[in-house]
Amino acid sequence: MKQKKAKSIMIQGTMSNAGKSLIVAGLCRIFAQDGYKVAPFKSQNMALNSFITKEGLEMGRAQVVQAQACGVEPSVKMNPILLKPTTDMGSQVIVNGKVQGNMRAMDYFKKKKDYIPVIKKAYEQLASEYDIIVIEGAGSPAEINLKQDDIVNMGMAAIADAPVLLVGDIDRGGVFAQLYGTVELLNVSEKERIKGLIINKFRGDEEILKPGLSMLHNLCKKKVVGVIPYLNVDIEEEDSLAEELSQKVCTKAIDIAVIRFPKISNFTDMQALSMEKNISVRYVNKKSELGNPDVIILPGTKNTMKDLLWLRESGLEGTILRLVSKGSLLFGICGGYQMLGEKITDVNGIEGNGSIRGLGLIPMNTIFEPEKTRTQIEGITLDALGSLAILSGKKIKGYEIHMGRSIFTQEHQAFAVFKGKKDGYWKENVIGTYLHGVFDEEEFRKAFLKFLFQKKGLDPKEISDLTLEEYHNQQYDLLADGIRSHLDMKEVYRILEKGGSHA
Repeated sequence: MKQKKAKSIMIQGTMSNAGKSLIVAGLCRIFAQDGYKVAPFKSQNMALNSFITKEGLEMGRAQVVQAQACGVEPSVKMNPILLKPTTDMGSQVIVNGKVQGNMRAMDYFKKKKDYIPVIKKAYEQLASEYDIIVIEGAGSPAEINLKQDDIVNMGMAAIADAPVLLVGDIDRGGVFAQLYGTVELLNVSEKERIKGLIINKFRGDEEILKPGLSMLHNLCKKKVVGVIPYLNVDIEEEDSLAEELSQKVCTKAIDIAVIRFPKISNFTDMQALSMEKNISVRYVNKKSELGNPDVIILPGTKNTMKDLLWLRESGLEGTILRLVSKGSLLFGICGGYQMLGEKITDVNGIEGNGSIRGLGLIPMNTIFEPEKTRTQIEGITLDALGSLAILSGKKIKGYEIHMGRSIFTQEHQAFAVFKGKKDGYWKENVIGTYLHGVFDEEEFRKAFLKFLFQKKGLDPKEISDLTLEEYHNQQYDLLADGIRSHLDMKEVYRILEKGGSHA
């Protein structure tokens, strides 16, 4: 019996943040709506936003979003290699969901061809299970200094024998130069693999654009298969270029200020709050921007010690402590939670060496250890006192992903319990937890929002009845509708059917 092999199509971009991840998610949704069993794939992702699967394995958040758009369970086979930058010159390398160690960029570049068998195996397993694989590239395929031993753009397209659609971002300007220049920097076989061009994030009258599309077609000998407008959808993004990170001004009734650490990670933890019409989630990296918010969130970070030092040097630490002393609610998640303690120590060179003083709001010390905690968990919040009592006894779930072990120096009130294991801390107006996705579970989130609404004198009836899953599905359908309306899907299906080997 012949083994099933999925058809594939690949989305590459002229640059980072051209919109590849969203277009892949949209195509995944469209193909799923059309009755196909679909999976996303990205051979190598570089991002600080990650996710832990049911098996306790780590993968990039973008492929999780794309899997959700497909209606399938996320798997590390969809993202076999994940790079999490720890410094400007190096990253933590994660293969098949497990940490392999930290590498300098040059060392990884020399070694990356060794991962080709890993990539092939993951892709082939997916191809045997699904009808269609939608593959995402990274950055640009025309980085001529990096093309040797490429495993994520044209190198991956060759492994999968996938046709390629090339996406350019018109919103950032120079889209014709982006697309033409990228095509011209490719070799003959790579050019042949590009079956169509997509102009993304368009605003304006397409009639004005049409002469340029004809000229581009004549120059590149590639058809423009779609001009996709700037779509007003709320889909999780995973990197530091995400638009929500530029939101600095409170525009709604309740003000939540998230500290934008230089190495911020898993800021997708806040999406469940930002979907509320009365909640303003903004990202702050200067003390002059902080103001007097209702909630301050210290989010996850890939380098807790360096980002704590940054918090101190920027003056934000002092401002936050003054606000907390006056009653502002401070919520720390993962690395942000570690910062709330008395001291953080690293003797294993995980993030550096030595120790650093914490904010001193929790009687807790954290020690970095080589083994990373990776697990999905669910449980219940424990009893809280005072105004936080409304949050007691609520269902809560998410995932842990950290390399620190926190030890309390005195009796404390834990935040939650998971299968007999206590996590976190809360007292008065300070809450800390290792749990990513802490606001995703409806029961806890609604209680948290009710607490904020009542404190602000707002009617809790205005809290949305939507679950996060329902909200996600609404947004995936909006994304699919927008892309289907502006992409020549008949041509996309023709390209998909014909494959990548034909000129």
